[in-house]
Amino acid sequence: MTTTTPTSTLRTPRAGGRSRLTSRGVANAVVLLAALYTMLPALWLLLASTKNADALFGSDILSFGDFSFASNLSDLFSMDGGLYGEWYVNSLLYAVVGALTGSLISVAAGYAFDKYEFRHKEKLFALVLTGVMVPPTVLALPLYLVASGTGMVNTFWAVFIPVLFNPFGVYLARLLSSGYVPNEVLEASRVDGAGELQTYVRVSLRMLGPGFVTVFLFQLTAIWNNFFLPMVMVSDQHLYPLSLGLYTWNSSATVSPEYYPLVVIGSLLAVVPLIVAFVMLQRYWKSGLTAGSVK
Repeated sequence: MTTTTPTSTLRTPRAGGRSRLTSRGVANAVVLLAALYTMLPALWLLLASTKNADALFGSDILSFGDFSFASNLSDLFSMDGGLYGEWYVNSLLYAVVGALTGSLISVAAGYAFDKYEFRHKEKLFALVLTGVMVPPTVLALPLYLVASGTGMVNTFWAVFIPVLFNPFGVYLARLLSSGYVPNEVLEASRVDGAGELQTYVRVSLRMLGPGFVTVFLFQLTAIWNNFFLPMVMVSDQHLYPLSLGLYTWNSSATVSPEYYPLVVIGSLLAVVPLIVAFVMLQRYWKSGLTAGSVK
């Protein structure tokens, strides 16, 4: 006796496949729209940087008839005695050196919280987590009072020292340490006669490489975009980072419109170091973000 398969049963996989294709198409469309929405400001910034002050407000932003990128670039580095170049160097010092030093501190602290047992360990770590929840703007005034008491106001160190300590970096470093550094490796190193500092530098820190890069990129981005702390701490324009310097130019543009194209092209150049850092280090921070997700 032969049996026949109902037509509805045969059509179910096809209907399911069509449903999956539809869902995938909707998801891809949403991702595409989100990408376009994200890229539109960058596209506007790129095109607007080619305009002079008159064309910036009086012509189609998508046209290339008033191309003056080279002229804007020359004016950018010559305006106000070359202040933009000084601001750029300041931002590199604050962000790159600060993020590198701060990441070393954060990774060492996170490693210690993960691998060592000491008195009140979890209470101290809870205090670190409390620091994560405090907005940086809330700490600006207390930091200013401390800097004023030590005579560091309006100096390079007033901006540089506070950015070295990042509670979120410590929290992230502890998670990365638990995912990257097995306890068995540390025990083997101790059995071989290595001291704790030697084990950390020669074994653990190398294994924490992707995690270190992840913490570094997070801290680099935060310091590079830092605005409120430099505004509170320094009044000398020669110590400004890019964020604060471009803000002062933008404020002056209401009286002197020639600053507008300089602010635009200056903002475009300001994002270049972050793009370069993420592109060059992407293979490390991608693996760092997934550390500990699979056991």
